[in-house]
Amino acid sequence: METVKIMPCLDMKDGRVVKGVNFVDLKDAGDPVENAIFYQQEGADELAMLDIAATLENRGNRLDWVRSVAAVISIPLTVGGGISSLEDIEETLAAGATKVSMNSAAVNSPVLISRAATKFGSERIVVAVDARRSAEMPSGFELVVSGGTRPVGKDAIAWARECEKLGAGTILPTSMDGDGTRAGYDLEFTRAIADAVSVPVIASGGAGTLEHFYDGVVTGGAQVLLAASVFHFRTFRIREVKEYLRERGLAVRL
Repeated sequence: METVKIMPCLDMKDGRVVKGVNFVDLKDAGDPVENAIFYQQEGADELAMLDIAATLENRGNRLDWVRSVAAVISIPLTVGGGISSLEDIEETLAAGATKVSMNSAAVNSPVLISRAATKFGSERIVVAVDARRSAEMPSGFELVVSGGTRPVGKDAIAWARECEKLGAGTILPTSMDGDGTRAGYDLEFTRAIADAVSVPVIASGGAGTLEHFYDGVVTGGAQVLLAASVFHFRTFRIREVKEYLRERGLAVRL
């Protein structure tokens, strides 16, 4: 049985960790370095750090934030936000990231995925697939970009399949309908992505109970469970989540 991984997520804005609902109504959730140290001590398997304003502000990722967080942890760090070129990827990895996550740039220029996978290795390339429900799409899910603000008229599941063919090593689906709501991962969306690709899938957006984490794996088909609000505001400790998953028969690293 594959080991399930827990991945807290630091959504970054103006040098602070923030968390909202459906990508808006942001609240302060602390210092990124303090959070990173805490989560590694808590037993996080990986850490995500997403610069949520980079694309909207038309700028690159803040590498000083990446360096400061990478300097205090030894677990894998996935960095996303404002990464739109091979040079951006190279600089982000050099700043201490283990993997980079792309979204809008990959949609705008799919060849970037294949070039990045060739140059840096598929295992370092994550493609974030943000979507919202739409009856106009064959799968029922429409791809959105620019921090969830702009629908692009493309089927999200078909796009995930295309990303894998281009060389993406991991897919990170987030449902706009569930982000920050603590109503549970969008299991239909997560499972549709997991069924469409053979690379690891990170469940994201909406975890609020211990059952939600379990469902993300068993029903959603995810190998990695990303969460923010429940960890930032100490609803659950990471070990508590892992012990619950283990009691339910899933493999975790305690």
